[in-house]
Amino acid sequence: MSDTLLQVRNLKVHFSGGKTMFKPGTTVKAVDGVSFDIAQGEVVGLVGESGSGKSTLGRSILRLIEPTEGSVQFAGQELVGLPAADLKAMRSRMQIIFQDPYASLNPRMSVRQILGEALHLHHIGNRRDREKRVGDLLEKVRLPRSAASRFPHEFSGGQRQRIGIARALAVNPQFVVADEPVSALDVSIQAQIINLLQDLRQEFGLSILFIGHDLSVIEFLCDRVIVLYLGHIIEIATAADLYSNPRHPYTRALLDAAPVADPRKRRERIMLKGDLPSPIDPPSGCVFRTRCPFAVDQCTTTKPSLEAVSRSHAVACIRMNELNLRE
Repeated sequence: MSDTLLQVRNLKVHFSGGKTMFKPGTTVKAVDGVSFDIAQGEVVGLVGESGSGKSTLGRSILRLIEPTEGSVQFAGQELVGLPAADLKAMRSRMQIIFQDPYASLNPRMSVRQILGEALHLHHIGNRRDREKRVGDLLEKVRLPRSAASRFPHEFSGGQRQRIGIARALAVNPQFVVADEPVSALDVSIQAQIINLLQDLRQEFGLSILFIGHDLSVIEFLCDRVIVLYLGHIIEIATAADLYSNPRHPYTRALLDAAPVADPRKRRERIMLKGDLPSPIDPPSGCVFRTRCPFAVDQCTTTKPSLEAVSRSHAVACIRMNELNLRE
């Protein structure tokens, strides 16, 4: 997994008050200077509270939302500013799995039409080839070929999400943004979909940006984890290192909030105080300082940059060398 497939540099997504529900003159800094890489075949988790900018980041990479500035290179091709005709040609290599498995499927189209639409749009195969491809895709996601003639309302939530996954895979992408694909499903169904994604990842050699809030799912599926807070990356590490040795207080707080399987396990917990600040008026200095139990005066004026603590672990905290956040 040494070959870089996706390279994101200083990506910003700012919304102007003139085009949003906010009053004119305001700027919503949904994503504010994010940089990271994803290697070929790697699954990277993206975690953070609601409102932290996770979905906006994922969609801006695919240019479903236009970045304000920065660079997104996919297989060496710059996507920001790429003309529409050239971007369309790249779409077959980058796909998305949406959170809501019902709202993302056209209720007036059969499964055959939903899956075949992408094949037709990208001029893949003739009619007979597409029919076979639709059946093959359904089997890949553990649905019968006969499901092709049915409509979305005839399926359960988990089955609909399988159809959404099949649609994303229809054009043989290299990279998939999975935008909280199991959060709307029952826990028992979540496990089935996660196992399916793990199998498909191995079979197709997919690179995935997996957006989620369930830390146990992220730990199981992902090679590395990015922690996002108010549009900023505050920690990035391998999953093993992040879970065993979190270096940022926010990461520790997220881990502390997750259920613990062993009730005998005790640790000093970090509790978040207050609500996530508004991206219209983010705190000066460190964006996390207003909720951080370890904040000092310097945090008000100094904006921490991501600094490497090891070859595969970087943290944005001016006090990271003083704090011991291990379990």
